[in-house]
Amino acid sequence: MSHEPLFSVRDLRVAFSRNGDYFDAVRGINLDVNHGEVLGIVGESGSGKSVGMLAALGLQAKTARVTGSARFKGRELIGIPRRELRALRGSRIAMIFQDPLSSLNPVMTIGDQIAETIALHNPGMRKKAILDRTIELLSLVAIPQPDRRLNQFPHQFSGGMRQRVMIAMAVANDPDLLIADEPTTALDVTVQAQIMDVLTDLRKRLDLGLILITHDLGVLAGHADRVAVVYAGEVVEQANVDELFFSPAHPYTRGLIASIPDMSVDKDRLFSIEGAPPPLGKLPGGCAFHPRCPQAQAICRAEAPVSRVFGKHRAACHFATAPAESAL
Repeated sequence: MSHEPLFSVRDLRVAFSRNGDYFDAVRGINLDVNHGEVLGIVGESGSGKSVGMLAALGLQAKTARVTGSARFKGRELIGIPRRELRALRGSRIAMIFQDPLSSLNPVMTIGDQIAETIALHNPGMRKKAILDRTIELLSLVAIPQPDRRLNQFPHQFSGGMRQRVMIAMAVANDPDLLIADEPTTALDVTVQAQIMDVLTDLRKRLDLGLILITHDLGVLAGHADRVAVVYAGEVVEQANVDELFFSPAHPYTRGLIASIPDMSVDKDRLFSIEGAPPPLGKLPGGCAFHPRCPQAQAICRAEAPVSRVFGKHRAACHFATAPAESAL
């Protein structure tokens, strides 16, 4: 029996051209996703988490150069013909993009857009079957009165409902892998919880491999199985979700966790990580995080750390320790 991951990324690198030179935005990402597993990818805006996953699916900008490996069910995606990649996208691999309003066509009804997604990958399917499937999908993501709402336009839906439509389109062809890029951005807390419940339910029903890309660790706490923390285009820490929260090994991860508001603690100010991520093409020497790290020492400025492995816990820090030795 094969134990090969559903989706496996190795040394994925994405560089963008500027005035004839290439600057790395993603610098060697490694991660795996298994059937039925939820992998969270977290990091600040500009860390490279979305760019890396888009590039793995062949959705990078024309100025980008992509190297490394991204294998889906053992099949290499990097470098394969665009026709073959398009056949996989939307059928076996699906993606929910960040902004549903700009992702949906404003002059097409919701039903027509979902039907188009179904028809594109099922050319022999009858119109009645497509209509029935469209109504079924809207029901699946808990949109009330789906037979009526399918004739409405995106502007007639709330932000949360539009996101549900995007999820319905993504799972229309029963994919094996679903990538959700900031699926709860700009939604209020109650709607965020509803969207995450929909994704969790679909993952269980369809045995999906699910990648959740977010800047919010709180979203991942109750839904992810494992978490990969990305900083400056690299995975700096990766662990099971409980281990990551209770025993983080990288200073950046500890900073992100400390930034989560805690209403039970009386503080005058919320914690924040000092400084900002390095701009593209201006990475510091040594560890990319050292200018912002409160524990940085001379070796951090001189040498880039290698990923240290403690069982299933990995951290790219010179001073990372095994989880049992870490301070909770």
